[in-house]
Amino acid sequence: MTMVPTDPVVPQENVADLLDAMSRTGFQGRKLGESFRIWQAMIEDPDCTIMLGLSGAMVPAGMQRCLMTLAERHYIDAIVSTGANIFHDLCEHFGIRHYRGHHHVDDAELYRQGIDRIYDIFAYEEEFRGVDERIASFAREIAPFSGSSAEFTQKMGKFAARERPEGESLIATCFREKIPVFIPALADSSIGIGLVMARRDGVSVDVDQLADADEITRFVEDAATTGVVFIGGGVPKNFIQQTQVIASIHEAGLHGHAYAIQFTTDAPHWGGLSGCTFEEAISWGKEMLDCPRVQVFCDATIALPLITSALIARDVKRKRT
Repeated sequence: MTMVPTDPVVPQENVADLLDAMSRTGFQGRKLGESFRIWQAMIEDPDCTIMLGLSGAMVPAGMQRCLMTLAERHYIDAIVSTGANIFHDLCEHFGIRHYRGHHHVDDAELYRQGIDRIYDIFAYEEEFRGVDERIASFAREIAPFSGSSAEFTQKMGKFAARERPEGESLIATCFREKIPVFIPALADSSIGIGLVMARRDGVSVDVDQLADADEITRFVEDAATTGVVFIGGGVPKNFIQQTQVIASIHEAGLHGHAYAIQFTTDAPHWGGLSGCTFEEAISWGKEMLDCPRVQVFCDATIALPLITSALIARDVKRKRT
C-alpha cells in the first residue's frame, strides 16, 4: 500500500481551489472535496447522463437558486424530487415567501397565528392554501390528464412561467431547459392536496407512478453511462437506484451507475436506505464495482452552495456527445 501524506489546507480566495485542497485532507472535509472532483468528472464526461435525487426541505431552506443554477448550466439532466420541494418551489415562483424563524419557539402559539414551522423556517398556512388552490385550478385546466409525473411537472412548469413570467423557480427553469422532473411520491405533498381538492370537484387527473418507473428506467437505458447525485435519501434516492435493477431484469446490459455522490446526515448503521452506503448498493448492481463514489456526511444546506459555487468558479463546461 502506497502511503500518501495529507496536505494542510491553505486558505483560498477561490472556493474551487479550496475544495480541491480539502480533498487532500481528512474526515468530511476530504469527502466534500472529493464530491466536487467527482461531480466535475461527471460533467466533463461526454457520455454521462446525470440524475439528481432531491429530498429534505431544500427550497424552504434557501437552496432554490443553487438548484436552478445546476439546471441552467445542465450540470444535471433529470431530477427526482419529493413533492414538497416542488410545492415550495412553486410557492416562491408565485411570490409566497419562506421566513427566517427559530427552532426554539412555542409551536402552539405559531399554530394560533397560522404559521407553519420547518425547523427554523416559518411560513403562513393561509398562503400555502392559496397555492393549493392554484394547483387545483391548474388540474382543472389540464384535465382530463393521464401520464407520468414528469409529464405533469412539465405542464406545471409551463403553467407557472405563463401565470407569473417574472417569477423564478426550479420547475419553470426545468421546463425551459427540457429537464424532466419526476415526483414518484407526488401524493405525499401539498401538490397531492391540491389534486385531491380538484378530484373532489370531479376533475380527472391521474398521475401514473408506474409510468414514472418505466419512463425513468428507459431514460437510464438510453444513456451511455449515468452518474447520480443524492441530496438526502428517501424515495428520490431509491427511485433512481432501482432503475439499474429494472434495467437488468429487462436485460438492458447495464452494470450500475458510473459515478455516485450523496450528501446526507443519515448514518448507515441504522440500516435505512437513506444512509445505505454505495458499497451496499453494489451488491444490488446499482453502482459499478469500481465507480468513483463518495458519501458526504454533511448537512446539504452547507454542501450544496459550496459545491455549486465551486463548479461555477472552475467554470466547468458540459461536454456532451
